[in-house]
Amino acid sequence: MSKITRPLRSVLYIPGSKDRALDKARGLPADAIIFDLEDAVIPEEKTAARETLATALKDGGYGSRYKVIRINGLDTEWGADDARAAAKMDCDAILLPKVGSPADLDALAEITGDIPLWAMMETPGAMLNAAAIGAHPKLQCMVMGTNDLVKELYAEHVPGRAPLLTSLSMALLAARAAGVQILDGVYNDVKDAEGFLAECEQGRQMGFDGKTLIHPGQVEPANEQFAPSAEAVEDAKGLIEAFETAGSGVATYKNKMIENLHVESARRTLTIHEAISALG
Repeated sequence: MSKITRPLRSVLYIPGSKDRALDKARGLPADAIIFDLEDAVIPEEKTAARETLATALKDGGYGSRYKVIRINGLDTEWGADDARAAAKMDCDAILLPKVGSPADLDALAEITGDIPLWAMMETPGAMLNAAAIGAHPKLQCMVMGTNDLVKELYAEHVPGRAPLLTSLSMALLAARAAGVQILDGVYNDVKDAEGFLAECEQGRQMGFDGKTLIHPGQVEPANEQFAPSAEAVEDAKGLIEAFETAGSGVATYKNKMIENLHVESARRTLTIHEAISALG
């Protein structure tokens, strides 16, 4: 069972080049923000975006939100300079796109030192090397890049995501084996609230810690979907109490047999609930 480092129910991409978006993010209830220097910034603005982002982070105001900077790939003309700049900014982690093997994270760590790393999992190679990537000592979180995966697999975006389930499961297995957190990919249709909620539910049921988002309107629904419900919290408390009261290796709760593995899951539910409550 993976450890919980902090709640990551809602993780919103914000363009690192847009002052207005950077300012608005200060008031959004996202658990984390990915300040994007890659896909959300056009080539002509990439160099200037570093200064824009550095200023915004220096000014602060992001509260308890976890601050992650997505740089351009190290194989691009901007990547190495992005990494050097990000390492000097007030951030909590650096996200590398298109990670294909642990060597990609090694190359970034040579520049960024002890800063925790996140890995975009968005290629077939990443899926096949997921266990090795997950075991990297600097890795803190995997981020599914489902749009790129669809492209690389020659697949299609369909309800239920059947073409992606193998890839999603492989990355999940690797993350859980390594004890790192993992985030589901984005949902592209910002006006399809029903479809978004369905995909959040699917991701939660599969075991993802949260979802990456592309629109502020998706933040609160994601927070609700990836938090333990009030019923789940009460059941967790009742299950633990029943087990401890029984004083043996086997007990019952609501007419169901419970044992150590159920108690561990219940304690994890309470840990997540308490961590969310601590965010305020």
